[in-house]
Amino acid sequence: MFQRLTMGFYRLLLILAGVALIGAFVAIMLNILARIFLWNIPGLDGYAGYTIAAALFLALPSTLQNNEHIRATLVLDRVSAGKRNVMELIALLLGVGISFFLAWFAVRLVWVSYTLHDVAYTGDATPMWIPQLSMALGCIGFAMAFAQALWARLSGTPFFAEASEEASHAD
Repeated sequence: MFQRLTMGFYRLLLILAGVALIGAFVAIMLNILARIFLWNIPGLDGYAGYTIAAALFLALPSTLQNNEHIRATLVLDRVSAGKRNVMELIALLLGVGISFFLAWFAVRLVWVSYTLHDVAYTGDATPMWIPQLSMALGCIGFAMAFAQALWARLSGTPFFAEASEEASHAD
């Protein structure tokens, strides 16, 4: 049940990342049109940046679950299975620690920006907690995914999707 819930959350974040990419495309195209027709639409550069950052952070959990993060397998492929398991377990433990640290400070950043009424310096003065919220959600999902990957490793159940033939040659 918990796994279905988390996978649904990761899928929702991935859909939101896709929506953010569409938003980035729209903001960039509007910016191009505005320059061609000499319109002044304040904040379009900022919105393009916010949506690209949102897409990056919101896609983190699904990217981890689908085993699409860059992995340095140069050393792992040359050690014994026992050492490889230990090294991967250490990497997962470090990933859990770092991702929870990142999630904590991302949420804290949103809260501080909200309480201090921090706004962007662009012409539209966007409250900064709004674009930072996508970063915090993505970091929370990333930390959850790392914790779930560690739990799956310890319990002997699969978490990572099988790499395709093309992806295995990309490492």
